[in-house]
Amino acid sequence: MAFPSKFVAFVSFLVLTITQFSHSIPFIVLHGIGNECSNRGVKQFTELLTNFSGSKGYCLEVGDGTWDSWFMPLEEQTAVVCEKVKQMKKLSKGYNIVGLSQGNLIGRGVVEFCDGGPQVKNFISLAGPHAGIASVPLCGSSFLCMIASELIKSGIYSDYIQAHLAPSGYLKLPNDILHYLEKCRFLPKLNNELPDERNSTYKKRFTRLQNLVLIMFENDNVLIPRETSWFGYYPDGAFKPVIRPQKTKLYTENWIGLKTLDDAGRVHYISVAGGHLEISRKDMKKHVVPYLKDQASIVEIQSGYAKVHGTHHNIRQSRKRKQACLGCKTKHHPN
Repeated sequence: MAFPSKFVAFVSFLVLTITQFSHSIPFIVLHGIGNECSNRGVKQFTELLTNFSGSKGYCLEVGDGTWDSWFMPLEEQTAVVCEKVKQMKKLSKGYNIVGLSQGNLIGRGVVEFCDGGPQVKNFISLAGPHAGIASVPLCGSSFLCMIASELIKSGIYSDYIQAHLAPSGYLKLPNDILHYLEKCRFLPKLNNELPDERNSTYKKRFTRLQNLVLIMFENDNVLIPRETSWFGYYPDGAFKPVIRPQKTKLYTENWIGLKTLDDAGRVHYISVAGGHLEISRKDMKKHVVPYLKDQASIVEIQSGYAKVHGTHHNIRQSRKRKQACLGCKTKHHPN
């Protein structure tokens, strides 16, 4: 008995839909500095990604949120998240990470340092200071910012500041690289920058990622330079020019396996319009949501290949367009 072609098509669609739903895996959101999971922006951002992707999302808090995001050392923040993901049974078969600004470094710390943790499949980074920052993040005039300002004045690479100010763990001053390597407690370890202390386990764990999505915001004036979102940075000893990711020693000498991932087509360099973490819902759906579905782990996204200085890399750009403010309808600022 032959079945009508429309019926066969419907059954195929139904099976595909059920398969996709059953294969969805959870994701966690790690917020940035000065924020917390209960804040409206982060909460809405997590809910939107859950609704758009069909995958359950969880914002994981560290301590009391805002205060600890500023004043708890990143190694301690990473340890907190490591224990939380190991205790969450829903993550035991694997999960994805969505990092926001500083939260990306905590997420990468979980990937590289977390012994016995569940496997991270896809890592989606929005405005992550992966190669460091040359200036402390903009803060303002709040009480927390005044405390941070006073701490910074006492010496960013001092033992006291490294133990009491989170951003000091990834502040990389090009004109003070020796002190950075000697005294900075987090980023040199995370990026395997110390020649005598390079850890093959960190590299092995990082290269297990199925996709690394690096989203840079074209008008980002919080991250200095903004190209740190792609692992680009300044040369040692100078504040210009910005070295593109594929020319840095971290990449060419493959300290953490970034080149390995890139050669395998698993690194996606994406540029979107907007300031720091100002992402539209359209860009969320285009650049983030596909990687929250398990199919993105095995299906290579073909659109938007570009050739960069003779080498092929996944680069996709969302050109500037009119966007409404947060709380209107299109633009979303989770931090």
